[in-house]
Amino acid sequence: MTAIKESSTIQENKQYALDKCPVTYVMEKIGGYWKPIIIYHLSTGNKRYSELKRAIPAITEKMLIQHLKQLEADNLVIREAKPIVPPFVTYSLSDAGNGLLPVIEAMAAWTFKEKDGIFKTK
Repeated sequence: MTAIKESSTIQENKQYALDKCPVTYVMEKIGGYWKPIIIYHLSTGNKRYSELKRAIPAITEKMLIQHLKQLEADNLVIREAKPIVPPFVTYSLSDAGNGLLPVIEAMAAWTFKEKDGIFKTK
């Protein structure tokens, strides 16, 4: 993969959008298909990797691992590994991750409202 030039116009525009637009900032943190779903499933409490994989069967292992690492890097998820054999790792929402729950809950509420409207009109 090629390196991204830090001083490129595209990178400057992206940074400007991140600094000036709160929606762009949120989408940078939780954008994509899987991140909001992972946050939604962690909203009910700590989960092990296998529990998340069972809860989201359509996600590949690569994508789950990648998004958990990104969410951890963005301080939205806390990874706690206990020093035992076999390894015991749990994932939970950080304070910042918990702060996103009203957004995730609003998305879920909108979905239920929208589905009700769709099913009633057909």
